[in-house]
Amino acid sequence: MTSPIRIVHYVNQFFGGIGGEERADTELLIREHPVGPGVGIARALGERGRIVATLIGGDNYFTERMDVARSAALEAIERYRPDVVIAGPAFNAGRYGMACGEVCKAVTETLRIPSVTAMSPHNPAVSLYRRSTYILPTGESAASMPHILPRLTAFAHRLAIGDAIGPAEREGYMPRGIRGIILDERSAAQRAAEMLKAKLTGEPYQTEIPVEVFQPVSPAAPLQDLTTATIALVTTSGLVPRGNPDGFKSMNESRWATYPVKHLDALAPDEWEPIHGGYDARFARENPNRVVPLDVLRELENEGVIGRLHADLIVTVGVGTPVEVCQRMGEEIVDELHRANVSAAIFTSN
Repeated sequence: MTSPIRIVHYVNQFFGGIGGEERADTELLIREHPVGPGVGIARALGERGRIVATLIGGDNYFTERMDVARSAALEAIERYRPDVVIAGPAFNAGRYGMACGEVCKAVTETLRIPSVTAMSPHNPAVSLYRRSTYILPTGESAASMPHILPRLTAFAHRLAIGDAIGPAEREGYMPRGIRGIILDERSAAQRAAEMLKAKLTGEPYQTEIPVEVFQPVSPAAPLQDLTTATIALVTTSGLVPRGNPDGFKSMNESRWATYPVKHLDALAPDEWEPIHGGYDARFARENPNRVVPLDVLRELENEGVIGRLHADLIVTVGVGTPVEVCQRMGEEIVDELHRANVSAAIFTSN
């Protein structure tokens, strides 16, 4: 019989029962028992293992002090000698997803301990960490918690006992972009012919090298003369006037707004703040012009390189928003710019 496995579980301040946004700066805490989702993990584990420690970290603490938080997490995890590390689930929470991904990446690369996390496919952390750790897909919110915890637990147990993990489409984790060598009795030509036949006859088939298809977008014609052009600034970085007067959400936003910058030469950190939940915002907090370069464009306007800068900054939060919502907002913003006779827009993200 396999010995019970040892698990270290990472959660944020909310799922750790510490508090909400008001406790997002909480430094790493350790509880030597299951907390929050860990209770469900422990229940699914049964006699197969136990959570020896729960690490609780604030979302801001981890994303704004990444080096410190990573070191603290590694030190704690090494002390408890787990067989596997579980982080989350983070669902579509951007900062939480970043922390989960970073914890898993650190323990896998530094301590050589297997790790797994779970989050929505739309979480911005997926693209950053899917090559570093296993990520199981979840729904957008904690409503999918009862469905993901048994799968997350079973996957972690397999990692802990050294069970071989197969391809993503068979095992249910998000593709990692890693190609393995698998021996097949059929030649490549035979497999290709079988897939082509299945495709032509409407039968199900699975390609060996999936190709991601994007909707083509035709670029606009280049500007003929910058010195007479009106240039607008549009950003999805979530940079808003301090206090977030329009109440933008940190993710999954479906609105946009305009803010006057006509009389500003630069964006001051005591007047502007980033509320985007999907990136490390400390550099934007120190100098908002790093994500919205008003200062440089104002210089170009004063030097006559461009005709003039549009009077308003257009802002939304670009994380976790469905494509169809993004398309709708894009069309609305374009209509706004056309009405203002804007020649071109500089689009910044984060």
